[in-house]
Amino acid sequence: MDAANPPGVTTARPVELETTDGVTLHGDLALPPGARAGAIVCHPHPQYGGTRFDGVVTALFDTLPGAGIAALRFDFRRRYGGGIDEVLDARAALAELSSAVPTVPLVAVGYSFGAMVVLALDDPVVTAKVLVAPPLGSGPTPESSAPSTAVLVLTPEHDQFCPPEAARAAAASWPAADLEILEGTDHFLTGRRQVAADRAAAWIGANLG
Repeated sequence: MDAANPPGVTTARPVELETTDGVTLHGDLALPPGARAGAIVCHPHPQYGGTRFDGVVTALFDTLPGAGIAALRFDFRRRYGGGIDEVLDARAALAELSSAVPTVPLVAVGYSFGAMVVLALDDPVVTAKVLVAPPLGSGPTPESSAPSTAVLVLTPEHDQFCPPEAARAAAASWPAADLEILEGTDHFLTGRRQVAADRAAAWIGANLG
């Protein structure tokens, strides 16, 4: 028995991911006992300091396992790929997560730029998506591209890049979208990071069926 990770306690370990174009990425994988789902968590824009240790990403990574959801956060490649190559990074994360929890549904979660990568991620293993403060109308996914999965959009009340009315208009044509407002905060989710993480975990749990 591993004294550092006794039975019934979520274990977390570093992982290395290999993309299909030969890039090595670094991440962390948290495996709760009896995981009923798995989620990759994509971080904000790497050109503006975004990493897997971002506060919103950390709140998600720490919260999801408590709801029985295995979580994998990772750093995008060092050389910025315009949001296109980063989709390859997300696919590598999905492959690693699928290997770790092969019999459960997988979800893609992203914050800010990471949400746009998730939106552009067209992979049949993804059963649902969670977009936290997505700057809809920018990024790698055209506005006309509607996701084929169920989607939760968590948009801050005072988002500087995509206010609620813009998010609502962008998601209006999506076939299965839930939009929730994060009250009293802006794009950086000051004071509402845990609220966002809790809502994401609850929505994923409710949509596993």
